[in-house]
Amino acid sequence: MYKQLIRPILFGFDPEKVHHFTFSALRFAAQIPGVKRLLKRTYELTDTRLEREVFGLKFKNPVGLAAGFDKDALLYHELSCLGFGFIEVGTLTPKPQDGNPKKRLFRLLEDSAIINRMGFNNQGVDAAALRLQKNKGVLVGGNIGKNKNTPNESATDDYVYSFQALYSVVDYFVVNVSSPNTPNLRALQDKEPLTALLQTLQDLNRAQVKAKPILLKIAPDLTNEQLLDIIDIVKTTQIAGVIATNTTLSREGLQSVHQSETGGLSGKPLTARATEVIRFLAQNSGGAFPIIGVGGIHSAQDALDKLEAGASLVQLYTGFIYEGPALVKQINQAILEKIG
Repeated sequence: MYKQLIRPILFGFDPEKVHHFTFSALRFAAQIPGVKRLLKRTYELTDTRLEREVFGLKFKNPVGLAAGFDKDALLYHELSCLGFGFIEVGTLTPKPQDGNPKKRLFRLLEDSAIINRMGFNNQGVDAAALRLQKNKGVLVGGNIGKNKNTPNESATDDYVYSFQALYSVVDYFVVNVSSPNTPNLRALQDKEPLTALLQTLQDLNRAQVKAKPILLKIAPDLTNEQLLDIIDIVKTTQIAGVIATNTTLSREGLQSVHQSETGGLSGKPLTARATEVIRFLAQNSGGAFPIIGVGGIHSAQDALDKLEAGASLVQLYTGFIYEGPALVKQINQAILEKIG
């Protein structure tokens, strides 16, 4: 129904406006008595064989919603009714910011892809933390970044601020230094500054009553040498794991008229590379840390491939937009079929 009826209508309008419209529509619908229960009955698959314990947390199933969809923690309760095992909010920054000028979001229909240059548009971490105080049972990750105007030499202060603001209201943290849409952000992926940043956060984390998992989200454009550095950094700082991968700057093989737009590319063109990065990290680390696989998951098989490559969990974003919420259940069904 989604791909045949709903998607053609939604895809007839500006993608950013459609995003806000669908948020409003889902929020309104969820207030109608019985709708949340109906959504769960339609999209949720409950089975103890789907449960996963990863970095000390219990996930009801291994399929999550990636950061970027619910940046400001506006709809995490409603989205959890669509069958997701966990929801990641953000990327959040200490100060609210508008992000980059519009138009900044493009559908590449011929490539089943999206290019975005949003630029960490969000209402600020404190506003999201207030909403997350109302959480009732949704496993939530907090994805944090730096403000655009914060120089890299002061970036750690931004991450520390957001960590402290979210500590009591999220289950795990994701350090985002891999978005291509904030100037100079990816320079923080270099070994020395990244180690220092993660070590600072981990020291702060260990000073809490109960430490929470900290993960690092990496770009798919890293070389093998850089990926080996990532493995070393994870071992040195003893963070909980890695999310592989963020969007790519590559435009190889694209057909859409929008291929020349600047920003990060997500969707099917990223499928193989994201899986390749997962496999490289898993094999070269000896499975030393958990990996959340994300990038180009448009089918149940795409998700199975990432799990087989070494991911413990997977996340959807662009595939969720193109394929619809039924994809979550399809992946969980495929996992159960594989288990037998």
